[in-house]
Amino acid sequence: MRLLRLYLNLLDKHPWKTQSFTVGSLMCVGDAIAQFGVERRQMADFDFKRSGRFLLFGACLAGPVIRKWYVTLDKLFPGTTKVTAFKKMAADQIFFAPTFLFGFLTIMSAGQGKSSLEIQEKINQDYFQMLLNSYKVWPATQLLNFYFVPLQHRIFVVQMVALGWNAYLAWASEKQVTKIDEIADEQIINDSCSTCAS
Repeated sequence: MRLLRLYLNLLDKHPWKTQSFTVGSLMCVGDAIAQFGVERRQMADFDFKRSGRFLLFGACLAGPVIRKWYVTLDKLFPGTTKVTAFKKMAADQIFFAPTFLFGFLTIMSAGQGKSSLEIQEKINQDYFQMLLNSYKVWPATQLLNFYFVPLQHRIFVVQMVALGWNAYLAWASEKQVTKIDEIADEQIINDSCSTCAS
């Protein structure tokens, strides 16, 4: 209870910093869950650099962006009725979710040092399946969140639900692209042919 009171106090005094730190920390924890629970890694094999990427992405980008989006939704759809909550959820899932997921995959793939070709293939392989999976989780969650939860607590509620989702994102974004070797070979062949032709 003391920790909760401390958190709520920080949230009131420093909402942007507190929510950004919360998102970064819970994305990092989600990656740890993915590494230990899904990928069955041992401590000696734990990828701290990878978890650091999730911490930075969450704290420096996802946290501020999500906070700004929620504030924007409250301005676009003021009020707390069921209809208003539904409008917020619909806007969130139609506009924000696909865009955010695309940005997430692109930025995290770039953070792994992938080439533009590898990033493109990663998106081609995993984006739509990940988006479909998100629609199994987030519409109902966000509808309840927008209807029952005050603005300042929405990111915290989402991130608590997102512990499992973040683990999935970590696993899905870090798994290898199955066709990348074939595509890389094809690109090399095409480049060689272009060089010969010129």
